[in-house]
Amino acid sequence: MMKHARPWRGLFLGAVFALLVAAPAQAAEKVLLGVDGLACPFCAYGIEKKLQKTPGVADFTIDINAGTIEVTVEDGARFDEETARRVVRDAGFTLRSFEVVGDGG
Repeated sequence: MMKHARPWRGLFLGAVFALLVAAPAQAAEKVLLGVDGLACPFCAYGIEKKLQKTPGVADFTIDINAGTIEVTVEDGARFDEETARRVVRDAGFTLRSFEVVGDGG
């Protein structure tokens, strides 16, 4: 008895294999910092210089009106509250809040 070919079977197995070997896409961790005293572009520039020199910081967005900084952390890097507090303090400001808003997943 002869078996019938199943062309869809190869496509299905190929798709499953591709899903298994493909690296999962991860979103970068994001941290929202509340900063007291962040009131003008000159203030933002001071913190910007410190963040640019901080290992693990991939990018950041400063919102002067809200007094917040959203920090994007490099994959595999660590940016904890202690680091944030030090960076903000070294720039002459006070860290009001630290919140992880994107978990990297």
